[in-house]
Amino acid sequence: MTESANLFAQQERNRRRSKWLVVGFVLFFMWLGFGGDAIRYVVARNAHPDAHVAFFPLLGIILTAVAAWFAWSAWENGPSRVIASTGAREVLDPQTPQEKQLVNVVEEMSVASGIPKPSIWIIPDADPNAFATGKDQQGSAICVTQGLLDTLNRDELQAVIGHEMGHIKNLDVRLMTLLAALVGALALVSNVVVRSGLLGGSKSDREEREGGGPLALILLVLWVVSWVLAPILANLMALGVSRDREYLADTMGAQFTRNPMALATALEKIDAADAPTKSIQSGTAHMCIADPAGRAINSAQGFLSNLFGTHPPIPMRVARLKAMAYQDMKASGTFPGTATA
Repeated sequence: MTESANLFAQQERNRRRSKWLVVGFVLFFMWLGFGGDAIRYVVARNAHPDAHVAFFPLLGIILTAVAAWFAWSAWENGPSRVIASTGAREVLDPQTPQEKQLVNVVEEMSVASGIPKPSIWIIPDADPNAFATGKDQQGSAICVTQGLLDTLNRDELQAVIGHEMGHIKNLDVRLMTLLAALVGALALVSNVVVRSGLLGGSKSDREEREGGGPLALILLVLWVVSWVLAPILANLMALGVSRDREYLADTMGAQFTRNPMALATALEKIDAADAPTKSIQSGTAHMCIADPAGRAINSAQGFLSNLFGTHPPIPMRVARLKAMAYQDMKASGTFPGTATA
């Protein structure tokens, strides 16, 4: 199989994995709701086998409605809220050379990616960073910091915009918005339920549990543990999607520009910046090309960084891009023949 075929196969695997993560997330939410109703019914039936036990999935309906409302709200208002939270201004009539170059680069990458030109926004922050948002390819937006414009040359800026175009083309912006909504719903509902003591139940509920049998008790314990762990598991799933999609967007950006080395050097410059991106809130950190908080865990490798990092380690991303550049030069016969560090 050729390098190109391997590349597209990896992209397809990442897309498929992201879809199944979302499916698993939704099924887990349904377990918390309808599963809780079903367990309560089983416990009641085991405790009173000769009595008629009515069943109505109230909790499942409520949780599903809450999740739907969060998702709808994020779908309708999420992109505008994200942009507004950064204090960004839209570039409608470019005046400075930097603004004109940015608009020109976005137009070039729009043609290269085959998607409509997104709206362009500049965030007044000295730290180099960028992200894309929107509901679909037709209503997307790209936001870059002033620091990015000040730090990168034209080729590197083009590479970063190509990366963000990859997120838009692959509908990553939609995926991460929906995931953020589900994470918020789970965190809010789980916090309310755990803090209110509803998992403990009333005295009569506890008596029913004691008479429900070992199987019912085990199911109840699993359900309670699910409530407690729900926000943690949800965030880990969102982080997993974010990391995979960053690799895929790097690949897409390199394809659009046909210059993977430009994105590699751009990431190195972004990684070398000292200050965090103060204008970008933690809730949108997963949307950025690099972690806006500059946390050390995203630069490390290993189990913990893979588990809790919002982004893949930039050194690993740079190494992949340099490997792509090497293969491109080798295929085109332009490789100088002497390896350089």
